[in-house]
Amino acid sequence: MVDMTNKLNLDIHTILDTQFNIDFKGYSPKDVDAFLDLVMEDYETYQNISAQLNERVSELERTNASLRAKLIELEAKTRSYEENAGTNISNVDILKRLSRLEQEVYGNKR
Repeated sequence: MVDMTNKLNLDIHTILDTQFNIDFKGYSPKDVDAFLDLVMEDYETYQNISAQLNERVSELERTNASLRAKLIELEAKTRSYEENAGTNISNVDILKRLSRLEQEVYGNKR
């Protein structure tokens, strides 16, 4: 996941604490303050959305890890069942053969 906080140049406090030089022909301090208030409001909204999305990503990563663990567990169980099914078939085949042999050997003597 990309950490956006290290890539940003400004934060709310930097914007708030920025001082502008007042010049005879400069911008109106009221207009600059009003504009910066809008910038700060938007920036705060952006930070809140970013924090919510980062939390959602973390939640989805936890869910993903949990599901991966369950998948691994189920795959292991499936392999175990398949191996046991193969063994059971082999045992059944062996029992059938043994039964046929017993019939041939003991069936004629009875």
